[in-house]
Amino acid sequence: MSNKAEAALASKAWPFLEAQSIVKRMAKKPNDKGYVLFETGYGPSGLPHIGTFGEVARTAMVRHAFAEISDLPTRLFAFSDDMDGLRKIPDNIPNKEILEPHLGKPLTQIPDPFGTHESFGHHNNARLRAFLDDFGFDYEFVSSTEKYKAGDFDATLLRVLENYEAIISIILPTLGAERQATYSPFLPVCAKTGIVLQVPVLERNVKAGTIVYQDEDGSKVETLVTGGNCKLQWKVDWAMRWTALDVDYEMSGKDLIESVKLSSKICRVLKAQPPEGLTYELFLDENGEKISKSRGNGLTIEEWLKYASPESLSLYMFNSPRKAKRLHFDVIPKAVDEYLSHLGKYAEQEDDKQLANPAWHIHTGQPPEEDVPISFAMLLNLASVCNTEDPAVLWGFISRYVEGAKPENHPILDRLAGYAIAYYRDFVRPNKNYRAPEGGEIAALEDLASKLEALGAEAENEAIQTEVYAIGKAHGYENLRDWFKALYETLLGQSQGPRMGSFLALYGVNESVTLIRRALAGEDLSA
Repeated sequence: MSNKAEAALASKAWPFLEAQSIVKRMAKKPNDKGYVLFETGYGPSGLPHIGTFGEVARTAMVRHAFAEISDLPTRLFAFSDDMDGLRKIPDNIPNKEILEPHLGKPLTQIPDPFGTHESFGHHNNARLRAFLDDFGFDYEFVSSTEKYKAGDFDATLLRVLENYEAIISIILPTLGAERQATYSPFLPVCAKTGIVLQVPVLERNVKAGTIVYQDEDGSKVETLVTGGNCKLQWKVDWAMRWTALDVDYEMSGKDLIESVKLSSKICRVLKAQPPEGLTYELFLDENGEKISKSRGNGLTIEEWLKYASPESLSLYMFNSPRKAKRLHFDVIPKAVDEYLSHLGKYAEQEDDKQLANPAWHIHTGQPPEEDVPISFAMLLNLASVCNTEDPAVLWGFISRYVEGAKPENHPILDRLAGYAIAYYRDFVRPNKNYRAPEGGEIAALEDLASKLEALGAEAENEAIQTEVYAIGKAHGYENLRDWFKALYETLLGQSQGPRMGSFLALYGVNESVTLIRRALAGEDLSA
């Protein structure tokens, strides 16, 4: 066994810990299907959101970790519950009025308000597949509608019918009295209206594979539970799916803990073993509220990728999956620079450290090799002080700061420059608030300009940083944070900023002197 393989077996990185639980599972259970099945679930009643991506990304990380410690083949199903009846019209879609007559019908039987696909479910499924494809995930898309109608679930649906009473006894204690009186695990699809009905079951015929229910008009209707004539209530549906597909691993959010427990009990009633899985915390919007597909709050995938790399988004998903995190625009810069830090350390690390490095999991064991000498935060500040939307302007400073640097030999840095300009334009510039130097700040800035001139254009960042510190102390700043804050507010128009030595070296000594003198002269630096 190689050193890398030994390190993988011993790794405490969370994807490896999850993978180790799957190895133990497979050692105990028969594997008649010949592969290990990973699954992620998607409810296409709303557009895919970033939390959906997170579940697939994290599951893919566990799958890759498993492949490092096991020779068993694997598959990943991205399962869409598109036969579910639409109960509420989402807030973030156009042409809402065309959906109103179709409430209650399966999502694949409802018109597409976007006008691009044969149904709302097909549209949202296409959106799901598009972003999974864009990220290069290795997955197989599975439609609930297709599985039900093709009869792939029939054998397990009949098993649910056979164990009706046992399943009811698991679910009923969790419901209120009114819901208990009408609950049935089977939801008939009305042949007349196409609506997925939530009605009591009056009779069951296990031998015939049918149920009898009371229709909304009061008549009794007998229907097969197979062939797509009925759908299951979702907790029972989840257990049925685990059983029918023999799912080995599926993670889920903290809000589904009780549902996982109930579905696992039902799965065991069906003589199957529930999958292994991780319970992850939820993403929150800027107000600390859970993000929702139907509400459309929080960041979208498209929004994140407008301002930062896919790898930074993957890192945000990798970090602390059991910890709730805000998912708002202000988390993006830190995520980008954390990714760059992990990538920069990877090549010099020992095997065990590499396997714990998020870059290994983000890039499925093959992180790119590129030295990125400038942080995203620094690029944001450079875009800010240059007040530019042209990446070529940034590259003029970058190529002078890093000898031989060009977009062609620094592709990651080149993409970062574009992201920095977009982020600066939409989030930094609208909130910039320059103030004029005042009091002792004036003399300190005059001193800084003079010292920079004395250092000369070729001064390196450490020498500049030393002078910045010395000037702050010389001018009576007991807490140097106050001195740096003054620099940020007067020169950059913001309350926080970069390491000044590095920034002034990147911007250029002569340009920095000009900037300081403009601030002292009371000029408008935002122009």
